[in-house]
Amino acid sequence: MTRSVTHDTFTLERTYPHSPERVFNAWAKSDAKAAWFGDDEQLETRGSYSLDFRIGGRERFTAVMTDGTPVRYDAVYQDIVDAERIVLSYDMHLNDQRISVSLMTVEFVGAPGGTQMVLTEQDAFLDGLDTREQREEGTRILFDKLGEFLDKS
Repeated sequence: MTRSVTHDTFTLERTYPHSPERVFNAWAKSDAKAAWFGDDEQLETRGSYSLDFRIGGRERFTAVMTDGTPVRYDAVYQDIVDAERIVLSYDMHLNDQRISVSLMTVEFVGAPGGTQMVLTEQDAFLDGLDTREQREEGTRILFDKLGEFLDKS
């Protein structure tokens, strides 16, 4: 196998018709985040999920994709400012092989009629196993799931 690292960055913005506190809490509360995070048609079964939302706390998610591939997400919270900002680092694994290491910043800004959420991610994609385009598409799906959750709850 040829080893490689591809560095990339992307920023996505979405405005939700909900207060910054409500959008922030959808990330911060374990039961809320479990309702929308990792809810993907490409997953056959969800495995475990845990969230320790505090600086230095960890978040872990495991699942099996429809093709039988196990997937794992491990995060550490680096900075949290209530209803304003979350900074976390995380790595993704497929088949117990690390495919990326990332730094994510999520900002929550009051906007007319709701909250503008800005997510910036800096990634190191490893050995050609993931790309910015794939990660960006997955994040857009998560934004959609978050919006559905906020509108229902």
